[in-house]
Amino acid sequence: MWNLQREMRGLKAVLLDLDGVLYDGERPIPQAAPAVAWLRAQAIPHLFVTNTTSRPRAALVAKLAALGIPADVERVATPAVAAARWLRERLARVCATSRADTTHSSAAPAAVALFVPAATRAEFAGLPVLDDAAESGAGFVVVGDLGDEWDFARLNRAFRLLISNAQAQLIALGMTRYWRAKDGLRLDVAPFVTALEHATGRAPIVLGKPAAEFYRSALAQLRVPVAEAADVARIAMVGDDVLVDVAAAQQVGMREILVRTGKFEPADLQRGVAPDAVLDSIGDLPAWWQQQTRR
Repeated sequence: MWNLQREMRGLKAVLLDLDGVLYDGERPIPQAAPAVAWLRAQAIPHLFVTNTTSRPRAALVAKLAALGIPADVERVATPAVAAARWLRERLARVCATSRADTTHSSAAPAAVALFVPAATRAEFAGLPVLDDAAESGAGFVVVGDLGDEWDFARLNRAFRLLISNAQAQLIALGMTRYWRAKDGLRLDVAPFVTALEHATGRAPIVLGKPAAEFYRSALAQLRVPVAEAADVARIAMVGDDVLVDVAAAQQVGMREILVRTGKFEPADLQRGVAPDAVLDSIGDLPAWWQQQTRR
């Protein structure tokens, strides 16, 4: 049922991926709801983390509720939320610098070009968003998962926005390569970001999985003290992607649990990344957690 690689005693919190861990497309993973209910009953702090950019947090909360998993928006961490926070902080610093430097006092804040689904735009409320027809004037080009809305014209517009301003920054809402939809595997955001990086020579700022900054933001949102590396090592990440979830969590210093659901393939265990544990599904988490407590 599990394959323990390192000592896991003293765990105090857990981050849970959504797609592939709690549900597979629109289908709930068996025993996912009871597993999360057990975490709540045991008062174990937990946060739902996802690279999904096709839906706002409110829609994810509604989807979880329909699957019997109660949550609220503050318990959900997404790349769009992390990116919006990062942009607000960056633009606030730009404005503060402009006020201090009278030679740039009239400079307007850099506009944000959004390549995200319409529903996700709500997370960027209050930011100076560029008109969708503009092909210049962007200081930040934010790329998420547009799915079927991607076409050559839209990708080329993102390219033109970056090329027209040497200072424009490419913001990637995660670097997930693909995901499993109801009709099979589908490309996610990484291939489109990689195309823009290759064409422009502009390295992306990644504000989603597997970037360490996203995990640090999630830990802050979890509201569990992580003052030292030992604290981080007492938090586990549960995911179905051996690279985006497991390897990235290792870089931050968290423990990693890989589940054999979602996009998991047996070959994932031969990729040179050793999870702390491998579970058949999230339904095995309570028994596994208790096993570590007894060790």
